[in-house]
Amino acid sequence: MDSNILKAIMNLVDTPHYKLRETYQENHNRANSMGDALEEYIKDIFSGTYDIQNQKDRLERISEVFSYLGNNSNPPDAMLKNGDAIEVKKIESNNSVLALNSSYPKHKLYVNSNMISSACKNAENWKEKDIIYAVGVVDNTKLLNLSFVYGLDYCASEETYRKIKTKIKDGVECIPGVEFAETKELGRVNKVDPLGITYLRVRGMWGIENPWTVFNYIYKKDSKKEFNFFALINKEKYLEFSNEDREEFEVFVKNRDLLHITEVKVKNPDNPAKLNDAYLITYSK
Repeated sequence: MDSNILKAIMNLVDTPHYKLRETYQENHNRANSMGDALEEYIKDIFSGTYDIQNQKDRLERISEVFSYLGNNSNPPDAMLKNGDAIEVKKIESNNSVLALNSSYPKHKLYVNSNMISSACKNAENWKEKDIIYAVGVVDNTKLLNLSFVYGLDYCASEETYRKIKTKIKDGVECIPGVEFAETKELGRVNKVDPLGITYLRVRGMWGIENPWTVFNYIYKKDSKKEFNFFALINKEKYLEFSNEDREEFEVFVKNRDLLHITEVKVKNPDNPAKLNDAYLITYSK
């Protein structure tokens, strides 16, 4: 069972539930955080499983849709079979930034990245995937705003981030008089104290402005509505979906008064002087 962003949007509109459930297991264990609950909600949207009450049936459907489901330590949070990767981020206000921690923003996801797990690399036969940032503004258990944006339109190419990371790492390791150890982080200094028992880890903490801030020149949410959603899909990516999926989606949009698709131009993340053709999909309720 294949899924994609177009099918997820149709599920979102046809299953108008914007409350995050704190329990997703039959034994009613509380989710570790509402960030975890948002991840489960996104899985349901892409799998069409929000209304499935039987947990066994829900998990079976999800396993048909996703080839990989991740953890908090390594990106991505999920990968669609033969489809895109998904990174889910929860924020608590419209002005909050996304905390990416040690992982810099992803223009695309590559199988040779040292930031992803071996389970992710071996989940299916792949070399690179487009990545969707699914960002939700959550107030307690209520989902107020949701956006789907591709890293292609949101983040610069990997070389931009890798270059600055390398410069900082090399600069740290050039400091004289300290003993450095091999690490995937920006640096690690061993034997800081006279006994040689203390070490210092130097870590990067990446962050990025949220999609509502970044794309405020093409989209403004309706503050009078309880829920607002927008997705941005560049034209080249949109045309990669099958004719059947695009036709089904476009008919679906025509038959929904609150759902709209508009042609827009967005700044190229690597060169803002260049504008890329894209489709802005909006829904509010």
